[in-house]
Amino acid sequence: MAENVKKWYALYIKSRWEKRVYEDLQSKGIETYLPLLKTLKQWSDRKKWVEEPLFRSYIFVNITLKEYYATLKTDGVVRFITFQGKAVPIPPQQIEAVKAYLDEEDRIFPDETDYQPGDMVEVVRGPMRGLSGMLVEVKGKQRVLVEIENIGKHLIINIPKSILKQV
Repeated sequence: MAENVKKWYALYIKSRWEKRVYEDLQSKGIETYLPLLKTLKQWSDRKKWVEEPLFRSYIFVNITLKEYYATLKTDGVVRFITFQGKAVPIPPQQIEAVKAYLDEEDRIFPDETDYQPGDMVEVVRGPMRGLSGMLVEVKGKQRVLVEIENIGKHLIINIPKSILKQV
């Protein structure tokens, strides 16, 4: 690692310490990237959109050799991701690809809504946005079959749960 050249590296972080470590590194003036994904969580009494790390227990830092040890000494940082004992730089294009993925509007979010056959649902994203129908069958964790009446015909579509809402 050249002394004044910044490169991206991945840090392995204590479990559930990502946001805390992110803030500590930011306060030290270290350029840090924590990709967060907005997901809908459901509890027995409520639903809530929360931001969770896209990569659990990992944070990305853009540092010089001078910042290496200050980064490693941050509370919650376990280690740099290494190969043969040396920290592995991540190409900037890969960091940009993650940022581009998170900026996509029609990205599929993991959905933990407990849909049941017979539920009335509406498509909220994608080419079928605005169509409503009845959920016919749950197909695994992320997909469902929905019966939609369109142009006088009943269609059954296999669709991601993440682009639906209950009506």
